[in-house]
Amino acid sequence: MPLNWALARKRQNLAKRARILQQVRAFFIERGLLEVETPQRIPANAPELHSDALDSGDWVLHTSPELAMKRLLAAGYPDLFQVCRVWRAGERGGRHLPEFTLCEWYRRGTGYAALMADCEALLGDLVPSGRIRWHGRELDLTPPWPRLSVAEAFRRHAAGSVDQALAAGRFDEVLALEVEPRLGTGPLFLVDYPAPLAALARLKPDQPGLAERCELYLGGLELANGFAELADPVEQRARFVADEAARRAAGKPPRPLPEPYLAELANLPACAGMALGIDRLVMLLTDTAEIADVVALTPEQL
Repeated sequence: MPLNWALARKRQNLAKRARILQQVRAFFIERGLLEVETPQRIPANAPELHSDALDSGDWVLHTSPELAMKRLLAAGYPDLFQVCRVWRAGERGGRHLPEFTLCEWYRRGTGYAALMADCEALLGDLVPSGRIRWHGRELDLTPPWPRLSVAEAFRRHAAGSVDQALAAGRFDEVLALEVEPRLGTGPLFLVDYPAPLAALARLKPDQPGLAERCELYLGGLELANGFAELADPVEQRARFVADEAARRAAGKPPRPLPEPYLAELANLPACAGMALGIDRLVMLLTDTAEIADVVALTPEQL
């Protein structure tokens, strides 16, 4: 395409991005959530096998504001939201950047069903018509959006079961290669992840083999990840220790555990939190295929 056309399209995308960010903030403020800013350079993230932090001196750049925001909730703060930059090493592709923008929010006294309703309402505010164009197709955003359990998604779309994928250490691979491409382009929540993938999520009281976790897919993109929050410091420490051991077994550098978070976790009220990728949201709402075309500058341009 002509260079001037590409530059003009990117400028339009950045103008739309600015308006989208304003609307996202207004959505949560109108619903009584407090906007906060937490430090982005921290001593320790939650240990994750598949998300690597970037070093910043003796500390790291956060991969999510989650720990800091939940510490505020534990200290008595009201429902919160934050729009911020986060960093994850080694992530670069048509849908990934090592530095990207998240909108993360937390509601007290709710579960993950409330987070899914938030997503439906937010997209309703951003797209009053209820329809968007994406890769030549019209997507209907009229709620309620379908909920599909992870187990059922594997039964429908994968060669083997969830348990088989977990036993082989191939859950993420099977999900990415076999399941996600067959979820369609309309909005869909994948719900009830197996307990080994709970991370910081609470397990279902009536089904302890499953976590109260959901992920939103729209236009074939993984757009948001949320869950009811675990508030048991003993269980959370055991998970962190296991996750850090898995990281080290994979040859990754050792990282300290987030001790202040664990020390305050018992004070966390019942709550649920969601993280939504702003860059991918802008891609969808501008019908843009490459994440590079919805940010001002990519790493390669710096």
